Amino acid sequence: MITEFLTIPGVLILLGCFLLPLLPERVRSSVFLIFPVAALAFIMMRPDGYTITGAIGNYDLILFQMDELSRVFGLIFAITGLTAGIYAWHIKDLSQQVAALGYMGGALGVTFAGDLFTLIVYWELMAVTSTMLIWARGTRESDRAGMRYLIYHVLGGGLLFAGILWHFTQTGSLAVQTLEYEFTVANVLMLLGVGVNAAFIPLHTWLSDAYPKATITGTIFMAAFTTKTAVYVLIRLFPGWEILIWAGLAMTLYGIFYAVVCKDIREILSYHIISQVGYMVVAIGVGTDMALNGSAAHAYNNLLYKGLMFMAGGAVMYAAGTSRLAELGGLGKKMKWVFALYVVGGFSISGLPLFAGFISKGLIIDGAGYAGYEGVMLLLLLAGVGTFLSVGLKLPYFTWVYDAGNKIDLKPIPVNMYIAMGMSAFLCIFYGVFPNALYTFLPHEMDYNPYTIYHFVEIMQISLGTFVVFWYLREKLKGEIVMVLDLDWFYRKAAPATRTVFVNKVDRFYDLVEEGILATASWSAKVFKNPMTWLNPFTDKKNQASTYSPGMEVVMSFIMICFLAIAIFYFI
Repeated sequence: MITEFLTIPGVLILLGCFLLPLLPERVRSSVFLIFPVAALAFIMMRPDGYTITGAIGNYDLILFQMDELSRVFGLIFAITGLTAGIYAWHIKDLSQQVAALGYMGGALGVTFAGDLFTLIVYWELMAVTSTMLIWARGTRESDRAGMRYLIYHVLGGGLLFAGILWHFTQTGSLAVQTLEYEFTVANVLMLLGVGVNAAFIPLHTWLSDAYPKATITGTIFMAAFTTKTAVYVLIRLFPGWEILIWAGLAMTLYGIFYAVVCKDIREILSYHIISQVGYMVVAIGVGTDMALNGSAAHAYNNLLYKGLMFMAGGAVMYAAGTSRLAELGGLGKKMKWVFALYVVGGFSISGLPLFAGFISKGLIIDGAGYAGYEGVMLLLLLAGVGTFLSVGLKLPYFTWVYDAGNKIDLKPIPVNMYIAMGMSAFLCIFYGVFPNALYTFLPHEMDYNPYTIYHFVEIMQISLGTFVVFWYLREKLKGEIVMVLDLDWFYRKAAPATRTVFVNKVDRFYDLVEEGILATASWSAKVFKNPMTWLNPFTDKKNQASTYSPGMEVVMSFIMICFLAIAIFYFI
């Protein structure tokens, strides 16, 4: 039983968190890679229906449960953990290595949890470990962003846990299973809790705030796990909930708008996470087999191409020391391989033929259309225009092509970064050319061919039109240094007044209480120092109370006599 328990992917990777601190620095980065590889092997070997159970008190738990859906998410989480580990191989910071492993283990734990109690434990582990990847950067901005991030995820975890408890009291079940489309208290609490991690609008600002401020390598892990585990849980619990269509559509369009106006590589890519997750949430709301397959496939591909884009952006930041478009430009000749690898990711996320995004985004858009949501389908196509405009054209143009005359001294990029980017780029092209290699693992059977003439021509027309619009507007999209205000402006604007009322005033109240207690204690110590003065106020103040006390032998004799009397009375 213990051996079986230790082979659970989440547990297996968490073992690495305890092993790494015991190893010499020179071997830690290599040993790190063993754990995602071992998890990947375990996932590939276990058949559908395989479970590992446990118990806590009188409650039975399903610690591991394998089926088609958990397998596809488990595979991509393990693959992403491996490529991200290779990308971060040159990092020797133990805290980042342990946090990254714990974060990966939490994501895999959520994926294979068969009960809600196991799920929430791994869910909260993800919140703590991912926060460490923000704080690891060690700047004032990252410290504050990490705290805001943690507050959000404590809130989200609290809502989810409250919903789980409410659900359990009503149903007596902890099973991870589809919930009826009813807005009960339990269902709403769980939906909001998962929605925080999925970056529902307006609960999204933690993502665009914290991801650009994390460490370069930490952001690669963060871009992979939090939002995609939320997508997985939404597929499990809330498929066919129509409200998710509109929530996802808002995410898709909102993220695109900010990606177009932002001027920092990591900010642009962060907002695009919100937009791309929006596609997945729309598909979950549609709830048909085709749409749910599209959501799972798009989550799978998104980890590949979004990870690749963050890796390329991180390589630029590592070499140039900045990710602001206004301070970059003209890097194409100096960083041609990074440029080429980024383009693979940019074409993938834009859904161009022969790249991974084409085979999954089409599933979602066509799934919405076939289900009768023609308006939603058209809006998703419109969002694709914004995607190609912002990350397929604007970002690479002003980073690598357009020469702004900035003098930039570049540091050499570690070889391991190129290896990780190359692996991700290969997979982006591989799945784009051979879509059935991914479709085979999807949870529902379907007959879908993305490479129809109509679909191919439609996407190419939209892409060429977008390129023409960009070329004429490119001067207006230059990377000026600007501050983009999001909905968190309202939170931050209210922060001083909130701090005054709920922190400063409360702190002053406790100060007053503490001062009162200390004053009372001081007065009591003086008054009770010599109680005999109460009987005779004219007594010499130098007299000590001990001089009026009976001897110890008298007191002990009295106690012994009392015990003897009680004993005699009891036995008689």
